[in-house]
Amino acid sequence: MTRKPKVLTFDVVGTLIDFENGMKNALLQILGKEGATLDFEAFLTEYRALRNRPDKLLFPEDLAPIYLILAEKFSLPTGQGEEKAFVQSATSWPAFNDSVEALKRLQKHFHLVAMTNARRWAFDGMDKTLEYPFFKGFTVDESGCEKPDPQYFSYVLEQLAPDGYTKEDVLHVAQSQFHDIGIARELGYTVCWIERRKAVGGGFGGTVAVQELTTPDYHYHTLAELADAADRGELVMVA
Repeated sequence: MTRKPKVLTFDVVGTLIDFENGMKNALLQILGKEGATLDFEAFLTEYRALRNRPDKLLFPEDLAPIYLILAEKFSLPTGQGEEKAFVQSATSWPAFNDSVEALKRLQKHFHLVAMTNARRWAFDGMDKTLEYPFFKGFTVDESGCEKPDPQYFSYVLEQLAPDGYTKEDVLHVAQSQFHDIGIARELGYTVCWIERRKAVGGGFGGTVAVQELTTPDYHYHTLAELADAADRGELVMVA
């Protein structure tokens, strides 16, 4: 027997918000010189390695020490609070081109719930950029942990329970295999992988690489494709 999901839970940064271009644009603005160049793919590789240090700060505040560590290697200026500007840029990172319209379409079918590893102050800016599509939004400040910690998923289910929702009602939608798709599948969720990096040739970009990809229940390259499937009534879950 099959049924339609009632709730779509979303990773935000990298799935709905284009954090890679957001960081790139912020760095180019900090560089400030016309014609300034930056090997951003190399920067992302270094960022990914530094992101998971044992002493890391919460996202996006972790961008400040990472900026200072990488400044010399990438010829980035320091001494005028540039690392703080880099952190604050998170509130104005752009949405992917299809995010806002696709979320509006998905709202017609489901309750949309945000699950982000970002701090609340940063998510508030992202929520505004996305034009406030969420029924509920959860951040690392409320969960007390980051995905892929299973406790994050448990916390969200606890918060959805008063509304009558269970895991069987949820389709989890995300770009990151490491933070979301692998662990959600392991925990028994129906999952949808939005493979955003396909548009730029693949790879893992600023997200943690995995040795083996988890096969999702649904696999699209854009959020618009997911909305198309929802409009056609194709999203079903095994009961």
